[in-house]
Amino acid sequence: MKKSLNILFVASEAVPFAKTGGLADVSGVLPKALRELGHNVIVVMPRYYSIDKGKLEAVPDAMGVPMGPMGELWAAVYTTTLPGSDVPVYFIDYEAFFGRSGLYANENGFSYGDNENRFVFLSKAAFQLAKKLDFKPDIIHANDWHTASIPLLKKTRFAHDEHFADSATVLTIHNMQHQGFSFKGIVDVMEVDWRHFNPMELESMDGVNMLKGGIAHADAVTTVSKKYAREIQTAEFAFGLQDHIWAHRDKLFGILNGVDYEEWSPAIDPLIPAKFDSNKMAGKQKCKNALRKRFGLPEWDVPLIGFVGRFAEQKGIGLIAAAMEGLLHLDAQFVFLGAGEKWAEGFFSRVREHYPDKFAVYVGYDNALAHQIEAGSDLFLMPSLFEPCGLNQIYSLRYGTLPIVRATGGLDDTIENYDAEHGTGTGFKFEWATRDALYHTVAWAVDTWHNDKEGFAAMQKQAMSARYSWEEAAKGYETVYFWILANRLIKNYH
Repeated sequence: MKKSLNILFVASEAVPFAKTGGLADVSGVLPKALRELGHNVIVVMPRYYSIDKGKLEAVPDAMGVPMGPMGELWAAVYTTTLPGSDVPVYFIDYEAFFGRSGLYANENGFSYGDNENRFVFLSKAAFQLAKKLDFKPDIIHANDWHTASIPLLKKTRFAHDEHFADSATVLTIHNMQHQGFSFKGIVDVMEVDWRHFNPMELESMDGVNMLKGGIAHADAVTTVSKKYAREIQTAEFAFGLQDHIWAHRDKLFGILNGVDYEEWSPAIDPLIPAKFDSNKMAGKQKCKNALRKRFGLPEWDVPLIGFVGRFAEQKGIGLIAAAMEGLLHLDAQFVFLGAGEKWAEGFFSRVREHYPDKFAVYVGYDNALAHQIEAGSDLFLMPSLFEPCGLNQIYSLRYGTLPIVRATGGLDDTIENYDAEHGTGTGFKFEWATRDALYHTVAWAVDTWHNDKEGFAAMQKQAMSARYSWEEAAKGYETVYFWILANRLIKNYH
């Protein structure tokens, strides 16, 4: 079997070019880690109009993309490399689909009505680009519903194209909540036979579920943590697809995301006021003092609890709001950074007005402030209702900021609950998504900070030694790729 694979990695977003969530983090880093393992990787994504084509190199000649009843649409292609690597990124430029203010929705938050056409176009364009570049992929790696048509397209529209005769497909689910529900006419746009419009493949409530079709036809399906792979086989986490996932569980793998420690490390972080590490912690107190000063919080001898994330129900914002009255009576202070649901932005702003000595909030996003909250907080609040992987809790570990999390998905995989008897743990976990569970766990963490200084310091040291690297994540994906190809060899042999 080949040791070096050709990997066509297709995603709707990737850092540093375009980002709305964790998918972009994976797309901007995993291809580089795979390249470092010796594989040939190219990344394909849209050229949104927020991406300056003046900083890109044009690929000669327009490229035709067949779109069924819409005809053949012609796109330009631009290219550059992922920062700090030689991994090429190719941008599909088609103004009618990607020349808009947002990636998936307009400035008012309303999803574009033609999203399914836009991303079937991207998926087909990836096939056309591979032929244009004479790049014969061993693996075509699709991500989330946006490119979930790729596995079916490989088996149908491009089944007899010798360029993809040896290609296998992988679909990574970054968030099961978003499934790509579409009008059923997208079947004709994909140019696949209507026999695939059935409850085992594409059909859902007399429409098309793009993610469902991708799960059915991918050679392997991965999630971004091991526990999330188990959770999405249950009704609580699968958003209606639990039976479908269960039926394909023999090709389901959980691979935990990694973290870029060159960006998130207190020993070298240029965005924090003082550097520190597990053997030199004085800088962390300086970061805490600076964070309090920025928000006008008094320097009391209490723990500072940080939150960085979207103000969205998934992130446990409703739980926090329900528990806020009790939390404000704890001997602690809070600093929040985030934006999202308007009720939450207003709610936390009013809390700030009424409790200026205990609670601070910045509505919006500020990357430097995110680093400063990670560095200056003692505890990090992340009570997600579900969390496919999560990155902030891993950042927190590296900064000695002990996470308070719900035991779900990647949060459960990465955080070890504090065991006072044995002096082990890296954070504080609760099981049930209730106001009382959240409150009592925060209270436990605050009490530990006040009354078990030795145990808290030992946890910080253990947390800061934890490592979740992209190299390990890439090795996990490599194992899945070779598993697919080995299975194919076995089937061909028989």
